[in-house]
Amino acid sequence: MRVISGRLGGVTFESPRGHRTHPMGDKIRGALFNMLGDIEGFSVVDLFSGSGAIAIEAISRGAAMVTAVEADKVAYATIKRNIEALTLDEQITVHKMYVHSWLNRTNDQFDIVIADPPYDDLVYKTLDKLPEVVKPGGILVYSLPPTARLVLPDIMEKISEKSYGDATLVIYQKIS
Repeated sequence: MRVISGRLGGVTFESPRGHRTHPMGDKIRGALFNMLGDIEGFSVVDLFSGSGAIAIEAISRGAAMVTAVEADKVAYATIKRNIEALTLDEQITVHKMYVHSWLNRTNDQFDIVIADPPYDDLVYKTLDKLPEVVKPGGILVYSLPPTARLVLPDIMEKISEKSYGDATLVIYQKIS
């Protein structure tokens, strides 16, 4: 895998081996960050982090800090190696835990929340809780299979939806 743009543009990094993760490809990741625009100085959380590609791309494009959450031990180890190899350990914090557990333990809110869950195991009770960690005016992004259906509170306004084959990017903004 590689960083698409920003100060680390073109740098390569590891992806976890096996079928338990589905790394977001360059095309979709590029489209996501193009939709987000300038993220300079923002706080970002990368949920179901996989290789850490979204976290690394966010830092490359100017995010102030990123939190990554990943439960799979192979993926977690890969993220840690990537962060160390790119010397990003002061900008990216990684938690080895299930997203639902992390949501129950954190009081933090973020400018941008990005969730790219495993498509074969969507846990809607977790996905529906994500607005809680979005700052007012902040952005919530889901990468989901086209058949997924979310029910979010009225405080979330859908601002964009675009399909890329087997993935759909849905972007919401928190309006209160």
